[in-house]
Amino acid sequence: MIVRKGTERDIPAVSDFYDRTVKYLCEHINYPKWTYKQYPAEAFVRAMTEEGSQFLCMDSDGIAGAFVLNRDPQGAYENARWSRELSRGEYMVCHALASEIAKHGHGIGRYMVEYCIDYAKGQGCRALRLDVVPGNTPAKKLYERCGFRYMGDA
Repeated sequence: MIVRKGTERDIPAVSDFYDRTVKYLCEHINYPKWTYKQYPAEAFVRAMTEEGSQFLCMDSDGIAGAFVLNRDPQGAYENARWSRELSRGEYMVCHALASEIAKHGHGIGRYMVEYCIDYAKGQGCRALRLDVVPGNTPAKKLYERCGFRYMGDA
C-alpha cells in the first residue's frame, strides 16, 4: 500500500469512493453520521484536494482508503480537555478517514492512521488529533489501538 495526496484527476474516483462508503453506511449502521452525496462528497473532496489535504491509500486494486489531513480542527476543539494545551497550527487533524468496505479488517485504517502520525511529525507538529462523532465505536476503537486516548465530547 502507498499513501499519496489526491490530485484533480482523482476527484471523481475519490468522490465515488466516499459515495459508495456513505451509501453502505446509511444502509447498515452509519457510525460517523455521514450524509450521502453531502458529506463527504464531491464538493468536499474538490476543496480538500485543491487545499492539498486529501490523501488516498492505494493498493493493487485502486483506492483502499481516503482521509483528509490538515491543521483545521473544524469544530469545538478549543472546548476539548486535551492532555496537552497546543495552539492551532501545532497539531494536525485527521478527518473523513474511511477504508474500502470490502477490505475492513485488513489493517488499512491502522496503516492510514500511522501514516498520519508520521506525516504530522514530519511537518513539525507536536500532536495529531482525531475527531470522532459520539457513538462511532469502530473509529474510536481503531484510534485507541493506534495509541490514542479518548478525551471526551466537545
